[in-house]
Amino acid sequence: MAPTNPNFVLSFKTCSVFICPPCLTATFCQTSRHARWSSSNSRWKQRQGGDMFARDAKVQGLKSRAAFKLLEMDSKHRLFKPGQMVVDLGYAPGSWSQVAQERTRPRGRVIGIDLIPAQPPRGVATFQGDFLSPMVQKLVKEFIARTWSQQVHPQKEVSEADGEGEGEGEMLDRPSYIDRERHASEEVQGETNPAASSVDVVLSDMSAPWVQTSGYMSNTLTNPYRRLMNTSGVAFRDHAGSMDLCTAALQFASDTLKPGGHFVCKFYQGTEDKKFEGKLKRLFGKVFREKPESSRSESKEAYFIALRRKQGVLLEPEDTP
Repeated sequence: MAPTNPNFVLSFKTCSVFICPPCLTATFCQTSRHARWSSSNSRWKQRQGGDMFARDAKVQGLKSRAAFKLLEMDSKHRLFKPGQMVVDLGYAPGSWSQVAQERTRPRGRVIGIDLIPAQPPRGVATFQGDFLSPMVQKLVKEFIARTWSQQVHPQKEVSEADGEGEGEGEMLDRPSYIDRERHASEEVQGETNPAASSVDVVLSDMSAPWVQTSGYMSNTLTNPYRRLMNTSGVAFRDHAGSMDLCTAALQFASDTLKPGGHFVCKFYQGTEDKKFEGKLKRLFGKVFREKPESSRSESKEAYFIALRRKQGVLLEPEDTP
């Protein structure tokens, strides 16, 4: 099988010239890397096997143990109510979206965004894309606006839509489905911020992305080039990256949350989290720091829970990313 990396192909073609062929060196490096991956995978499996929350998540049909973190925070702070609209940033593998969908039934709507592909939970609308991209955020906000419009102005009953009880003249004057959709789209595009004040809860379980330097052929799904849920193991790097993502998520929340809405975001503790907490206190009535029981004790992760977004208060220019 021909190698796909051009640099590797160049080395492969020069094998017969050198006593120590570059291809053998590359093969040895790949084998060593595979051994490290296998060792890490074995440690992960061993840890998961002895993890009470991981076992319970599997038994209860939850996507991951992370569901218990949100369940605990919701039990304590009452984040969800039936009929709410929830946006889940960094939703993969989908456990938080599962919880949000269940807690907002009936008539709730959950929208997830993540960079990596994942099977969405039943009833959850999802986008695969880089949340840090302005274009992706624009598409999400337009979708939120359309969803909110459908909730506020529900479609007429089927009998009425089919024209029952209408005269022939009324039937001819009634706009077609395509005309109604076009009109709704024009209304959305005409607004400066179509998603403003339409979301009840914004959740962010994102972690800083980092560049993948190997394993392109075999890790498309398990370890893509950039993903929003990796950590490097370097405390300062993880903290700095998480603060950037928290700031981006907060800007999105500022653009879309209703007055009285809630915001939850994961961060890695460090020197900048106090400053970020100050931003939250300017926008929300109450702000809490939480480290749920299901969060591993050795992890530096924690969560900000910001309740009751203040009306008419926006982020300061220096607070925006």
